[in-house]
Amino acid sequence: MIHRALFITLAFSTALGAQELGGTWGTMQEEAKYYRIVDLQIPRDLALEAGSMCMLPDGRLAVGTRRGEIFIVAGAFQKVPEVRLQKFASGLDEVLGLGYRDGAFYVTQQTEVTKITDKNGDGRADRFQTLSDAWGFQHYHEFSWGSEPDPEGNIWIVLGLSSSYHYKAKFRGWAFKISPQGKATPIASGIRSAGGVAPNEHGVMFYAESQGPWNGSCSLKHLKPGGFMGHPVSFPAYEFAPALTKPIEPQTRSRLHIEVKRVKELVPYAVVFPYRKMGQSISGFRVDRTGGKFGPFKDQIFIGDYSLSIVMRATTEKINGVWQGACYPFREGFSTGLLSLEISPKGYLVTGGTNRGWPVRGSRKFVLERLEWTGVTPFEIERISIRPDGFHLKFTAPIAPATAEKPGTYQLLAYTHIYRQGYGSPEVDQSNPKVKRVVVALNRMSARIVVEGMVQGHVHEFDLAGLRAADGRSLLHAKAYYTVNEIPGK
Repeated sequence: MIHRALFITLAFSTALGAQELGGTWGTMQEEAKYYRIVDLQIPRDLALEAGSMCMLPDGRLAVGTRRGEIFIVAGAFQKVPEVRLQKFASGLDEVLGLGYRDGAFYVTQQTEVTKITDKNGDGRADRFQTLSDAWGFQHYHEFSWGSEPDPEGNIWIVLGLSSSYHYKAKFRGWAFKISPQGKATPIASGIRSAGGVAPNEHGVMFYAESQGPWNGSCSLKHLKPGGFMGHPVSFPAYEFAPALTKPIEPQTRSRLHIEVKRVKELVPYAVVFPYRKMGQSISGFRVDRTGGKFGPFKDQIFIGDYSLSIVMRATTEKINGVWQGACYPFREGFSTGLLSLEISPKGYLVTGGTNRGWPVRGSRKFVLERLEWTGVTPFEIERISIRPDGFHLKFTAPIAPATAEKPGTYQLLAYTHIYRQGYGSPEVDQSNPKVKRVVVALNRMSARIVVEGMVQGHVHEFDLAGLRAADGRSLLHAKAYYTVNEIPGK
């Protein structure tokens, strides 16, 4: 099999414009110099709608599908992949959560969490044990996403609403923690339509939320126990969760940072993904724990997007007890709508999904693809962290002082979204924070910028198109987006 980069035709969105979608054909070609997409060939007649993935102890990959199957995939992580698939289980219902622990699969399907084992060792599931079915189900939109087992063996579940605006079944729009013994503990309310649930790089459970009512843009959110994630239509289930306090109703057409002060349970978005600039329907995510085998972004979050068929990066930090952080473009050009991804210890990222249901950029119906680092390091913004008087920016290569020391090189735009019952939001309350001073590190791998006009509760959009590396290169991706929930004290 020959390794090749896959460059896909934009299937539906030419009217949107390449700039609005966050990239160009030329950008994809440049990205391929550093990270190439390799087709993991599957049988042509196999409708593999990969809704979830997990690594197995022996190095194989397990894939759960929207069509209710679990496949074991061998050969996906060989230097030259030779994919072999074995069906482990079928007859399930939209497997959007998959994990493995102590010889058993823990499967999140629409209506329950199921423990599945192979008792006779023939490679096929033969015992299906319901761990929990604490929630109701009445509508196709009620997607249920589950994590892999956490260190204590718990499965974290996020339950989509019956539709964008309606609650039709028990506990829709809630999060649960399911113990290894099947005890279901309600964690939080206010979820609209999740796209995945997993730990962040610090081991704290987060979930991906889609743009819609009460969500001005897509975001990563902290699943804070006792928290309210923002959509109040899920409030009827508080009668079944007496240990949790029902929040007061948020005010529509407000701002999230204002309502956080009114509604004490309300959890702010940790990382906002500005609509279409950085995804349109974010999905599954994983942290790179390969120790550098996947390139210069170790211990960062990699997250897919269904609509735009892209993978992005994110970093988070806890400031004044609140999670926040930044997101960054990474790689375009995947061949279908991404629902799930997994990162192999060998340093490969595998993506899968489908183009069934909603319009997506990727034109193929069923595909598994592998993203692999070519060994060449791109010139990128490695991460952004906040400081009391500005930001610290770290890069993947030394920066040229001639550009890096100029305050005008760092262009900032701040804005927020309307926190409202209506669907999504434009960017509002815009301002232009000014960089007053720059201090470049002695090793020229980072810069500290002092900013006048940082705005609490706003996304801060960075444009560093004028920055150059010491070798003259421009940034592969000049933009990044930091969500300022809190400003640290001095």
